[in-house]
Amino acid sequence: MLRGPGSRLRVTVAPAAALAVALLSSVSHCSHPEQKDREVLPLSSYFGTKTRYEDAIYKDAHSEEPRQDLYLLEEACTPVQLVALIRHGTRYPTAKQIRKLRQLHDLLQARRAGNNRADAGGGRDLGAALADWPLWYEDWVDGQLVEKGRQDMRQLALRLASLFPTLFSRENYGRLQLVTSSKHRCVESSVAFLNALWQHCYPELPLPDVKEMECGPPRINDKLMRFFDHCEKFSSEVENNDTALYHVEAFKTGPEMQDILKKVAATLQVPVNSLNADLIQVAFFTCSFDLAIKGVKSPWCDVFDTDDGKVLEYLNDLKQYWKRGYGYAINSRSSCGLFQDIFQHLDKAVEQKKRSQPVSSPVILQFGHAETLLPLLSLMGYFKDKEPLTAYNYKEQINRKFRSGLIVPYASNLVFVLYHCKNAQTPKEEFQVQMLLNEKVLPLAHSQETVSLYEDLKNHYKDILQSCHTSQECKLPKVNNTSDEL
Repeated sequence: MLRGPGSRLRVTVAPAAALAVALLSSVSHCSHPEQKDREVLPLSSYFGTKTRYEDAIYKDAHSEEPRQDLYLLEEACTPVQLVALIRHGTRYPTAKQIRKLRQLHDLLQARRAGNNRADAGGGRDLGAALADWPLWYEDWVDGQLVEKGRQDMRQLALRLASLFPTLFSRENYGRLQLVTSSKHRCVESSVAFLNALWQHCYPELPLPDVKEMECGPPRINDKLMRFFDHCEKFSSEVENNDTALYHVEAFKTGPEMQDILKKVAATLQVPVNSLNADLIQVAFFTCSFDLAIKGVKSPWCDVFDTDDGKVLEYLNDLKQYWKRGYGYAINSRSSCGLFQDIFQHLDKAVEQKKRSQPVSSPVILQFGHAETLLPLLSLMGYFKDKEPLTAYNYKEQINRKFRSGLIVPYASNLVFVLYHCKNAQTPKEEFQVQMLLNEKVLPLAHSQETVSLYEDLKNHYKDILQSCHTSQECKLPKVNNTSDEL
């Protein structure tokens, strides 16, 4: 049994059987995929932001059970509001990635045409197998949501509804608030989530068009969900700055990546100078796309072993660290508006509850990107290593906290749950907050407690809530253009 701040609220560990009931809905398609239904690879946990959700939330790659370490508040507390920030589900590769894959595929086909024989040992010619392996992806799919991504959303919706039935009730359906990025994959994710909730609340009714639902269609708000596109300082100093990703580019030419480059060239029987780190990375990601989208282990997976996977994961994490995480202050400070928006919802719910009014928005769902979640988590102080990730400390960072595949896989979600608590000894009311990341309770970054008084949490983040103004944070410093010349 754990105690919350000031030992005023007890938190109990749900028994494994009870938790399984809570997490696995009686609706059969609410559960996670069974182990027998999914291909599990040694590489599965190294795909960074291209990681399948189920590979991030299972205890390990060979576990058939979801994590069972969720702490549930006792009956003295009632959930009154849930605010969730959700990454879109599994998607297709982008057109840029597809063009790189086509370049590599053309290289292998040209090599086979010029060689037209098995390898010298008479064994399996992996390069020839890859030349024959179909290219599933056309440029037009360009990052769109796949059916597996819709399934990610439906399953997440039903699990959250099962975990918080009073919030996701039939009576509350019309008061749902959904906000989404304008990107098609996010809009489609929000609709799939909403449809699953409709079927959960109204199983006896046909599914209507989203525009006809009582809560209305999801609302697009890119200033909130794609704040990085509206931050001039981020665009200038990071997004469009050739030197901002110095450590990413340096690692590409460093010894770890060069060893993989030589190894892959030998495996595929192509000149080493015909390959580069970008082509190696897209080959690795193609293994992940085939696995996530089609559920198949393609020959691209046979090109790499787990040591290669760890290096390529680090390359991906370096990019996320320097472009979305702790690399530059503006990465996280640009998300202040989103952070404040979450607390404005919570503030409103607290005030309404204090006045004995019904909470106007019991559930707020916001659909965005890995690039939405990572800056926000960095702003809150999560997954920060003692030393920065650089091109030169790969071995020292092998056990790093900042592993994007465990933090923001497809369908990743950060959930704030506001509870109204009544103390049996006194008439005093309290409001408590828990945070869940990918359906696992996220201990507070500053205290490692699993629950906080709402006012204590606000006090800890008062600098962000009071002093971080996106318009000022994102404003470029003025350049003095005055001249002394006459």
